[in-house]
Formats: sequence, structure tokens, C-alpha cells
Amino acid sequence: MAVSSCSFTLSPRVFNPYSSFECRPDPDFSSAPIGDKPRLASSQRVTASSLYAGGISSRGLSSLIFRFPPNFVRQLSIKARRNCSNIGVAQIVAASWSNGPAPDSPSLAAAASAQAAAAAVTVTVTNDGAAVEGCIDNGSVQIGGSDNLTTTFLSSDGSITVHAGERLGRGIVTDAITTPVVNTSAYFFKKTQELIDFKEKRHQSFEYGRYGNPTTVVAEEKISALEGAESTLIMASGMCASTVMLMALVPAGGYMVTTTDCYRKTRMFIENFLPKMGISVTVIDPADVDGLEAALNKNKVSGIESGSLVFLDLSFYFYFGNDNSSFRVNSDSIQVSLFFTESPTNPFLRCVDIERVSKLCHSKGALVCIDGTFATPLNQKALALGADLVLHSATKFIGGHNDVLAGCISGPEKLITEIRTLHHILGGTLNPNAAYLIIRGMKTLHLRVQQQNSTALRMAEVLEAHPRVRRVYYPGLPSHPEHEIAKQQMTGFGGVVSFEVDGDLMTTIKFVDALKIPYIAPSFGGCESIVDQPAIMSYWDLSQAERRKYGIEDNLVRFSFGVEDFEDLKADVLQALETI
Repeated sequence: MAVSSCSFTLSPRVFNPYSSFECRPDPDFSSAPIGDKPRLASSQRVTASSLYAGGISSRGLSSLIFRFPPNFVRQLSIKARRNCSNIGVAQIVAASWSNGPAPDSPSLAAAASAQAAAAAVTVTVTNDGAAVEGCIDNGSVQIGGSDNLTTTFLSSDGSITVHAGERLGRGIVTDAITTPVVNTSAYFFKKTQELIDFKEKRHQSFEYGRYGNPTTVVAEEKISALEGAESTLIMASGMCASTVMLMALVPAGGYMVTTTDCYRKTRMFIENFLPKMGISVTVIDPADVDGLEAALNKNKVSGIESGSLVFLDLSFYFYFGNDNSSFRVNSDSIQVSLFFTESPTNPFLRCVDIERVSKLCHSKGALVCIDGTFATPLNQKALALGADLVLHSATKFIGGHNDVLAGCISGPEKLITEIRTLHHILGGTLNPNAAYLIIRGMKTLHLRVQQQNSTALRMAEVLEAHPRVRRVYYPGLPSHPEHEIAKQQMTGFGGVVSFEVDGDLMTTIKFVDALKIPYIAPSFGGCESIVDQPAIMSYWDLSQAERRKYGIEDNLVRFSFGVEDFEDLKADVLQALETI
């Protein structure tokens, strides 16, 4: 959530933590026979305020021993901390009941007063974000700023995946270690003036669930920190992120370049739907840099400095220079190109020289967006290599547990804002429960990816040496056409290996069915290993000849290695190969 540029301080408020809590403790008359316990009249109902203010003894009830139900204090504290967006009152009550003096202690009132004063808070919002020192009962949504700048002391991606977005600046006011799930469709304003202040950027809040959610913001900031991005937008799926990005940045009548090897649904959208908007598309081989340059020269943007950002709508192109200057020119006089590709690609794991193509595209005035789903932010930093945007299907490695759909796109604030504007209109919003699963999954991302990198590389070597395997596609192997590029721009080669079995469609089916560990399923990147035969899983609706146009042979297998033990996976693959 963008932080307002104004500065203000909320004055501390002291309140009585007991005034709104009424209890009905059951008196224990230990000397009375069972069944003869007297009942209090309704006029003698005991409240927390009367209990701790001496009201009991004044009513002649000093002999009563009041007992809360078992685990009441612990349960109250847990529920208060987890379920209250403003937990100040509940925390004080729970703390005083569990840690304070006995009910008849004369110092209880003073202790309660001190704890109430301690609950007062000052929240200062500056250009750098919100510094939250406690909790205040102001009835407003509590929002913090990005903590990307405060995680610089973390030297590893593993630490960043655990703490970014949470440890040093989570916008949800709570002392819970895990980020709470904020399930709401809308947010309220106390007064109309507060709404006006929000509209004019003097007050921070959320407005409607489609425009933002505190839980979702944490997931976005965690990904931004990992990618080294100014901003991240998270959406309902990877395809949602891809399509919204393309529609936001390529105008009607525009022009873009993409690569032959890619996720089929992405190709279908580019080839079948973008032309309906008058968008021209050139498709090149991932390694064909000369083809990319030729395509860019057809519709290059002249007079724009390398590295500048161009924003588009249906009528005008908005140019933001490196000096933050801006102007607009009529769409009739300029065309802008976008180069969009996966790296590594799906399913052949082809790699694009991101640094080289980024320099080339920027010199021609084009933007570069890299789909880094197969690489993950741990194995490849596309933005650091020069790309303008990096996109992920967070369903895969980032979520990592085969239990959530999500997509994200990261890059400069100005570009992400342009995409976010269209996203708010189209409405592919990520549910906050799904955002929580992304946050949870990312905490083990570095551990999972390390294991998957190691297993995939070792299994690729085993498969390449096996007589019943014709060819292996994995960027970590010297036989891969972009092995040298992968070594330069990747720190790990990923957890997916594609290979061709020595046989036909039915032979490959026999191999897949003989496997005992992996699931036969779409997707990849989860803890559980997954195997699929693309000719059947993704391309079954096409004829064999049509599949071959995309390089999809009947004997092709895509294997996503999970976090199972390497020796178990090796034994399973070898025994399955022995059956064919």
C-alpha cells in the first residue's frame, strides 16, 4: 500500500480497559451442600469493573471465590491477539488477569491504570512509512509501509523470505508472529472528512477489497523484497497476471514480441486474443537475438532514452524520463514494443540472455517482461539483469505446496501502478486466505528450492546417461543449448526436468504409470513430485502433427521434483524405466 506523503501524529489516549467487559463468574460456595448454592440477584450481577474496584467487598461478597473456566485467560489472550484488528483492550485485560496481582490486592487498580496508560500509542506516518509503536483504539485500519529498505541487514534470500513484509513493518497491528488473515470486502471511515482525507492522500487506509487488503500487502512486500523491486502486484493466478500486464502495457494497435516456447495458455492469449485488439505479434526462437532486433526495428520508438519507462492507454503514451520528467504524445505518432518471454521456458527450459535482450530492447524503446516462474526469485534476479518487469505464477514454487492459485508481477512503482489500475477494473483479486498461504509458503522457499535444485540436477545427469532416455532438457546440463547463459544469470537451475523416453506414446504412458512417487497432474514446483506427459496433459486436443509444430513429441515427459529424498526418487524413476 502506498504511503501518504504527509506526516501526522495520533495523540495517545488512555482508556479504562474494564469498562466494557462484563463477566458472569460462577461463585464457589465450598461450604454449601451441592444443590444448595445461593444465586445472586440480577441487581447483584458482578462486572469486571466492580470486581477489581472493590465492589465485591462493599456488597458483602468478600467470602466468595470467583473462578474463571479452565484455560480462560490463555484462550482469551490467544483469541484477542488473533482475531482483533485493534487488540489494545483485549491485551490489557488478558495481561492483567494472567500476570496482575490477586483480585483482592489493593494495588490492582493502580496496576490496571498503569497498563492502560502503557497501551496508549503514537503512530507517526512519514514519507518512509508508518512506524507503529503499539495499538490505539481509533477504529481505523492500521497500515504500515514497505520494509524493503529496512531489510538491508539481511544478507541472504532465505532470511528475506522468512521476514520481509512482516518482521520490520507489517501493516497489520498485532504482535502475532504469523500474519493475520483479514477477511473483509470493504473498509469503513469514521467520518466523511476522513474519507475525503483518504481520497486526497492525507489519510492512509483501504477502501474496497478489490483495491487492496492488509494480508495481501504483506505477500506483495515479501515478493518485492526478494526481487529487489519497488512494487509488486499479486493477483488471482499467473495467467491473470500475464493477461492484465499485456493489456495494460500494449495498446490497441500496438506491437509486441514473444518466443516460441512458452506456456500454452499464454501463447493462446497472445495469438488469439491480442489480435482482436489490433495488436501485432512477432514470435521468435528464445535464442534468436537477431530476430528480436529485426522485429524491434520495424516499430521502434524514436527519441526516447534507453531505460526510460513508457505508459500506455488507448489514446496517449505517457513517457517518464530518467529525470522523472513526463510528457505525452499522440498514439498516432508513436508505437511501443514489448518483449515478453519466459526464462527458463515451458516445457523445454530454454533460457534467454536477459541482460543482452534488455539492453537491446531499451535501445529501441521497448519494455522487457520476464516470466521467471521456473527459475524462482532465488535462482534468477531478472530485474537486476535489466528486465523492466518480472512475473511469476506464484501457484508454483513461491506457494510451493500445491494448495493455492496466485500470480504476481514486480517492477518499478510507475509501471506496476499502470498495471494495478487495470487490475482494479478487471477484478482478478487474490483472496486474503490465499495470500496467507503464499506468505506461509515463502517462509520455506529457500529450503525447498535448494533441495529441488539439487535433486533435479542429479536426476538430469542420471536420466541423460540412461539408455532408455533419448534426450534431456535441463539448463544445468552442458548439453543444453543455453547452458552457458544459464550459468551466467542463474544461481540454480530449478526443480523441473523435461526428457524424451525412448519409445512412442504408449511406451511413455507405461513409464509414467509405473512411477510410484510423483502424482500425474498439471502444475509444478510443489513439495510433492509431479509428472505429466504434455502430449496428453496440455496438448491432447491437437493432432500429433499440430503438436509437433510446437516441438511436443508423444514421448516427452515433464518431471517436477519435490522435496522427497533423492535416493527414493532415483530408485523410483529407474524402476519405472526398467518396465519399458
